[in-house]
Amino acid sequence: MKHNSLIVIKVGSSSLTKRGGTLDTERLECLVSQMVRAKEEGHQIVLVTSGAIAAGFRALGFSSRPTTIRDKQASASVGQALLMEEYRRAFAQYGIACGQLLLTREDFADRRRFRNAYAALQVLLDRGAVPIINENDTVAVEELKIGDNDTLSARVAAMVHADLLVLLTDVDGLYTANPKKDQTAKHIDTVEHIDGALMALAGGAGSSVGTGGMQTKLKGAALATAAGVEVLICSSEGEECITRAIAGTARGTRFLPHHAMKTREQWLAFYAPVQGEITVDEGAARALIQDKKSLLPPGVVGASGEFEAGDVVAVYLAGTGKLLGRGIVAYGREELLRLAKTHGNHGEAIHRNNWIEGTEEV
Repeated sequence: MKHNSLIVIKVGSSSLTKRGGTLDTERLECLVSQMVRAKEEGHQIVLVTSGAIAAGFRALGFSSRPTTIRDKQASASVGQALLMEEYRRAFAQYGIACGQLLLTREDFADRRRFRNAYAALQVLLDRGAVPIINENDTVAVEELKIGDNDTLSARVAAMVHADLLVLLTDVDGLYTANPKKDQTAKHIDTVEHIDGALMALAGGAGSSVGTGGMQTKLKGAALATAAGVEVLICSSEGEECITRAIAGTARGTRFLPHHAMKTREQWLAFYAPVQGEITVDEGAARALIQDKKSLLPPGVVGASGEFEAGDVVAVYLAGTGKLLGRGIVAYGREELLRLAKTHGNHGEAIHRNNWIEGTEEV
């Protein structure tokens, strides 16, 4: 990895807890020491950490990881404090401050909160601190949850325009089959494009103390690489896992990035709440996709949803169900449909600068 890179590191619950589910402080200190070394080499580090529920449930008297929402949220409220205190103490030994950010899906969906989170992260990085990020499990209701820290770390890596996202886990990457069950399984070193066939290789959830599996890691990798971030899935075992990941010598699966997205493009592509749908004819679709032009009202053949001017809508090719992309619409639904019938010289329905091609929320 080049000098002065911005690196997001995601540490899973299985990498931070002992067999019984309690926090492994020695392992945490080992990981912190490697992050400090990376900072000494000139890199900036953002940490997305699991482990709050795993660290807290035994303190509340649970014999195993709880399964109900309220029990998990209560465990997270205890464990989050324990986890952050351990990180604060570990980084303080090296004279490094760390700051906590607890995020939910709404912090990405609301454009103002998205910008505020990005600004806070930039200040922490500029001041030499290590941002430590987790989902706000204690207060997030299910429909507002991101759900796993693989996806959260991908969103954060995209937001800060990271050079590399390292997903530390209990396996050393992606295989053609489950290596624990199939001796013929082959390790996949590099992935250029994540498709349905690749997703089918991924299994379900991983360890008993985590919420993610290889599928969530692939979904996270798909988001991050689409935004221009390189991703590495590798094992957290050993004393040099982070050091090797940054140096490019770790055994793992590397996902190659696509073109970089600006912050505004990311918000529109991945997080903006869609308020309605527009269907367009083939001419309008060709103008949007091939000619890279704006969408004009005459190309609109249908619209649904109660959207208003300034809302985000999904645009489909009429008669096919094919998603063309998302855009910020300049007219409300009724006015847009009226203008579409007049074929006059109107302004753009969706300006090119407010358009992003074929993306789904992740």
